[in-house]
Amino acid sequence: MSDDMRTVMERFDDLEEMIQYFIDEHQEFLSWIGTRVDDVGDGTMTLSLPYDEKLSNTRPDTEPGERADIHGGIAATLIDTAGGLVLRTKLDEPFGARIATINLNVNYLRPATGDLSATADVIRVGGSVGVSEITVESTTPDGETTEVATGQGAFRIFRPE
Repeated sequence: MSDDMRTVMERFDDLEEMIQYFIDEHQEFLSWIGTRVDDVGDGTMTLSLPYDEKLSNTRPDTEPGERADIHGGIAATLIDTAGGLVLRTKLDEPFGARIATINLNVNYLRPATGDLSATADVIRVGGSVGVSEITVESTTPDGETTEVATGQGAFRIFRPE
């Protein structure tokens, strides 16, 4: 890990704050769509995203006043992001390694029409590959929460030498 990264890491009290900084300062797309770090634990993490019309597609049968569905690529982005980031909770130096997606599987269950929340859990972290499972839920303005997508990712871990 570079001395610059060590200096940045020393400014934060916990991994949650550090990951939020990483998203805000180094992941322009994730920052633009409004990705927030809600919770980080040992082998688990939750990211969220508020509903925003700019991230949606209106179906031809959408009734006036009805919310448009969030584009499925947004749920896939949360699955990919949370799935890779959660592996860092199991590393000795969470930002000492680079992580790249090898394979991503997304199962869409139903349209999302509200805020999104993605909870990722580590399945295994090996020497060079990690696997995680992710569930995405959507909460509508009236408070109803349902699962909208599930996924699993395999990620290459490039550890420092």
